[in-house]
Amino acid sequence: MARLQNKLTSAAAKAAPPGKHSDGAGLWLYKREDGGAQWVLRYTIYSKRHEMGLGRFPDITLREAREEADKWRAVVRGGKDAIKERDRQRTVAQRNQNILADVAHDAFESRKAELKGDGKAGRWFSPLELHVLPKLGKMPVSEIDQRDIRDTFTPIWHDKADTARKAMNRLSIVMRHAAALGLDVDLQATVKAKALLGKQRHTPKHIPAMAWQDVPAFYQSLAGGTPTELALRLLILTAVRSFPLRNIHLDQIDGDIWTIPAEAMKGRKGATTDFRVPLSQEALSVIEESKPFARDGFLFSGVRKGVISDATMSRFMERRGLVERPHGFRSSFRDWVAETTNTPFDVAETALGHTVGGSVERAYRRTDFLEQRRALMERWSTMCSRTQKSEILRFDAG
Repeated sequence: MARLQNKLTSAAAKAAPPGKHSDGAGLWLYKREDGGAQWVLRYTIYSKRHEMGLGRFPDITLREAREEADKWRAVVRGGKDAIKERDRQRTVAQRNQNILADVAHDAFESRKAELKGDGKAGRWFSPLELHVLPKLGKMPVSEIDQRDIRDTFTPIWHDKADTARKAMNRLSIVMRHAAALGLDVDLQATVKAKALLGKQRHTPKHIPAMAWQDVPAFYQSLAGGTPTELALRLLILTAVRSFPLRNIHLDQIDGDIWTIPAEAMKGRKGATTDFRVPLSQEALSVIEESKPFARDGFLFSGVRKGVISDATMSRFMERRGLVERPHGFRSSFRDWVAETTNTPFDVAETALGHTVGGSVERAYRRTDFLEQRRALMERWSTMCSRTQKSEILRFDAG
């Protein structure tokens, strides 16, 4: 390598005419007729001369160009091709930037529109945040293989089977997202990890549901007029999930129709339309009775702020000595429909807010069976609220 001579000065570099101007030891300034200029390092390795671009002038100053040239001359002295080594370092740097944590957050942001409340409750991301990212979050996503995933999931695979299943599902989505970004990932890594982990020993526990025959007695025992009791009554009468019920807003009610926003409906993947709930006369009476407790338009407001929590209704039932939970009333309703009515399957499932049929079938079927559901919910309401003293169960005061 030629001896450093530092022929140029900053002023000379700026004033130099079009052409190639040497600063010494292989560093050159190439100036074009259009006024553009570029620093170039010439070097020879394996008997072959190379020209390596170091950046534009004056964006890269003379001093910076000399420092950059010094760095790559040292690489060449070490027996490496400077251009290839720079490419390798850039690849490593790019790969390191795409760590699993960053890709996971990007995947979450991309899916927010599909999640209830834009995923603000954190339930989609929390399995990753709690059980995957602490161990794999800083790893380049392209380097993660089935052994890494197996080691991460081993502590929870059997003992927290449901959580592990959700976390594995989320990780699989993140890996597919990484592939869509053009990253080199193993899309089968989660599948192979499951094979290494083996079949889970856990048996899923279903949410306890009250027998539909016992629902009228419980419903009629909710006579205290508290917000919690009123919320439970409306939950039972409408057979909806807890989240939309607890967040019901007076603006969502028009006559005897309650319209739940699409983003509040779980289990309707890809749904872009709101869900209409027909309100029975009993349900309308419960709503009227609840209005004095409303705050900021929310029918079931919390004690201090927001709305009542799901735990509030669950704890109420616990204090009554019951093992059943609020969500179980949906099963109670569905069993009643199946055992005591001849309601078509599509109508019964739609009443629960479930998506029925494939995408093509749904594209052609525009109805939400509102009138049929209206009659069904009125019958359910009558069954729940009618007085049957001989059948009423006794509950301890809560």
